[in-house]
Amino acid sequence: MSVRRLAEASVQPASFAFNKENAAAAKQWIAKYPKGREQSAIIPLLMLAQEQEGWVTKAAIETISDMLGMPRIRGLEVATFYTQYQLNPVGTRAHIQVCGTTPCMLRGSEALMDVCRSKIHHDQFHTNEKGTLSWEEVECLGACVNAPMVMIFKDTFEDLTPERLAEIIDLYETGKGAEVKPGPQNGRTGSEPASGLTTLKSERAILKTTRDKEAKAAAKAARDAAAAAPAAAPAAVVSQAPAAPSAPVGPSKTSKPKTDAPETSPALTTPSPVKVSPATEKAASVRAPRHSAANANQASPEVEGVSKPRSGPKTKAEPAAAFKSPETKQPAAKADASPKTGKPSLEDKSRPAGIERPAAVDDLKLISGVGPKIEGTLHSLGIYTFAQVASWKKAEREWVDGYLNFRGRIERDDWVKQAKALAKGGVAEYIRVFGKKPV
Repeated sequence: MSVRRLAEASVQPASFAFNKENAAAAKQWIAKYPKGREQSAIIPLLMLAQEQEGWVTKAAIETISDMLGMPRIRGLEVATFYTQYQLNPVGTRAHIQVCGTTPCMLRGSEALMDVCRSKIHHDQFHTNEKGTLSWEEVECLGACVNAPMVMIFKDTFEDLTPERLAEIIDLYETGKGAEVKPGPQNGRTGSEPASGLTTLKSERAILKTTRDKEAKAAAKAARDAAAAAPAAAPAAVVSQAPAAPSAPVGPSKTSKPKTDAPETSPALTTPSPVKVSPATEKAASVRAPRHSAANANQASPEVEGVSKPRSGPKTKAEPAAAFKSPETKQPAAKADASPKTGKPSLEDKSRPAGIERPAAVDDLKLISGVGPKIEGTLHSLGIYTFAQVASWKKAEREWVDGYLNFRGRIERDDWVKQAKALAKGGVAEYIRVFGKKPV
């Protein structure tokens, strides 16, 4: 993928603002995302800016990033990654995207590009002398069966010839682009064969409703004909006794192949007419062996070449110096730990000092890793402020970590650093230190 850069500073506008209509549309897009995930709206908002200005300016990227509360570098990353965003000025009346993928290439897209080179500019992403037209080669535009094709704004023009594309370019140049009907330019309907439909010409084969209507009409016609037949028939015929209704005809077996295969043998037809009593069947059956848990847990020597348990504790020795991650280490239980829960004792000298509940309690959930349940547990320990968490020493952090059964989470999430930032300047200081809002 080629490097995509912003346009030169000389062509960049000083500022950007959505117009009234797009500002309302931007609010609707942002409202579609859950709280805390509004930054996901940057893609549709950049498209709104491009539709308004014709291309995505640096000022637009920065303004939208600020709207969403995200670092501007992240907005720049999105805009420069997706090729759908035009980072340089394009034609004010039309920017023509010519599909150059294999189906369109085989159907003559190179000739369409030659038309763009001759009528607009020899190079892509350059406007004509008036600045009204520009063009570029793009990947698949999604109408391969109608190749070759181009896209102008949100409309596609398919089944093109060089002559027809030249006419379309002239119409856009003169401001009459709205008069061009999008879609196939050779009279084709949708994506059907150029010669017209060859199959599925009637809906009867695919719509059950149509078949049901025809069946009802045929049944009604048959009933009407049967009712009218006695009146029109001769008396001699009427006097004859009606034929007895025939019995239902079962499915025919004439097409069933006769072979020696068990599937077609009449002797093996199930269910069998011969019934066996449960007692006879039980007497002829072999009694199942008694279950042995020890034998069931032994792997077969023929399978693994060794007799050993299939499951159970592993006794493989491990070097004393083998590395273990903090998450997998099981610290030895302290002498003053609770025998039931394994938590450190509330009387332990390493327990952080608690305070009486103050009038103003800090929102401890702003610390990453603290939810409503953990916050309630901290309150029960007398921890109500960011300053308390920021003052924890290593022994105190280890005590809280063991009490919450976090296995090193306090150190990994660096609660102390988060609490220091929040205690110093709240959310603003947190954003300055960590580059993001508290989660």
